[in-house]
Amino acid sequence: MKIFALGEGSYSVDSSKKFIPFDPQTDSTKDRPGSLFIHVNPFLVKTAEDLILFDTGLGFKDTRDELLLHQHIRNAGFDPDEVTLVLMSHLHYDHSGGLVVERNGRLEPSFPGALHVIQHSEWETAINGRSSSYHKEIFDALKDAANIQFVENSGELKPGISYELSGGHCPFHQVFWINGHSGKCFYGGDELPEPEQLLRKFIAKYDYDGRKAMRLREEYGKKAAEENYTCLFYHAKSNPISKVSYSDEHFTVKELL
Repeated sequence: MKIFALGEGSYSVDSSKKFIPFDPQTDSTKDRPGSLFIHVNPFLVKTAEDLILFDTGLGFKDTRDELLLHQHIRNAGFDPDEVTLVLMSHLHYDHSGGLVVERNGRLEPSFPGALHVIQHSEWETAINGRSSSYHKEIFDALKDAANIQFVENSGELKPGISYELSGGHCPFHQVFWINGHSGKCFYGGDELPEPEQLLRKFIAKYDYDGRKAMRLREEYGKKAAEENYTCLFYHAKSNPISKVSYSDEHFTVKELL
């Protein structure tokens, strides 16, 4: 198993829910009062059978009008058309923006040959357009043009790949466990977005059910430690690909280079 963090950089988000690039080396948090600062890391995982993309970032382009996500996949040594599975934890914009790319004035799927795995109730929530956390135009472009497998609750997608309805960050959030011959990894989306959330126990205001999300983070961290899963942290500032250990009721996180 090979794992690549496809880092899209750092951003500030204010009450308008617009994502503005933020360079910690040159920009000051004081100039953006009331903003939340986040880091965005989709992941690419190569197994013996599949090339898997976990969530798709913001969908921003570079100066050559190239989707950043596509370029990062090429930098990892693959072609975007080689992606076989797009596994979505949930459909908030910072995780789903890269599902589509704008070409000639219209949106089209970024990974037309891949199977997209989405919780059905999360899709229904996203496409009804009632929350600004979701960009409805993305899903309108996908619905008749992408290969989508809607799943319900928890289950096994195929041997070695399971999904689990978690419902802490948003009601129909899901996490993924990959257990293959060449390695094991856990992707927690926004249920376990940063290593720091294992190191200190807290209820996050941005979670749908903060108490549940806090409990799940601990459960997932313990399982990852006990069963030797590599953890993928979508919003990590550092250590996005890490091993977790647990002893004396404390977690430690070690980055994998």
